[in-house]
Amino acid sequence: MNDSDIALLLADAADEVEIGIAPYQAVLRGGRRRRARRWAVAAATALVLAGSSATLAVAGLPGGDGGGGAVATQPPATGTPRAFEPANRTTLATGTENGKQWRVTLDSWQAPVDTAEARATMNAMRAHGEYPPDVRGASDLVGKIAYFVHLDYGGESKKVMENTVSESDSLTGTDLMSGSLPLEPGNTKDVRLVIGYVAKTAQRVNCVWTNETATVVEKAGSATGTDVPAIRSPQGSPYNWFVCLAPKGAEYKTAEVIE
Repeated sequence: MNDSDIALLLADAADEVEIGIAPYQAVLRGGRRRRARRWAVAAATALVLAGSSATLAVAGLPGGDGGGGAVATQPPATGTPRAFEPANRTTLATGTENGKQWRVTLDSWQAPVDTAEARATMNAMRAHGEYPPDVRGASDLVGKIAYFVHLDYGGESKKVMENTVSESDSLTGTDLMSGSLPLEPGNTKDVRLVIGYVAKTAQRVNCVWTNETATVVEKAGSATGTDVPAIRSPQGSPYNWFVCLAPKGAEYKTAEVIE
């Protein structure tokens, strides 16, 4: 077969080929679907990191039945409030006095990130009979941790300390804040119970009593029971906390960080 014969065969073959329109819409739909999948994966990752739950809505793709040029979209975050328990409740100390059990607990509420979450937090607080001080509206609570200390004696419970502080608040070195009160409800004397907080780095607190004796409170180990005075690290609190009780016949005098 010479060159002329080959040319004629190629021409005949070309006459039999039907040239149509390139399948542009099918290619476009496939490309948009792949891109939408990548967006969906990125959105899901962001939602997991944010700790929220939502449904990713994907709009109709162009080129389909009645497609109007819409693109895959992700709805804006709705700011769904986190679920709240009675904060993080930590037992700071327990004991027995005159045949009655006593307990000191701390409720520490995480700082809301926005007003909607602050409203949810305040509603949860109210359900537990806790009201953040110096907070007139939900916006006042944004970015602030609220904590409440309760004393239970013989089954009778009362709130003895409360405050709201910035999420970034902290103590350093030998800083110490404390309060003292009677252990038994209704008693205005025998101020023997001391509740306080210190820097995260504090290792030892000295509680000195009016009889010139002292109770040394050290940082709690993993096996330290609540019936042993100790410096504890409650979850959600910017400080470490301690409780100490004066012996009968003595009252609170001073407390200081000694290490």
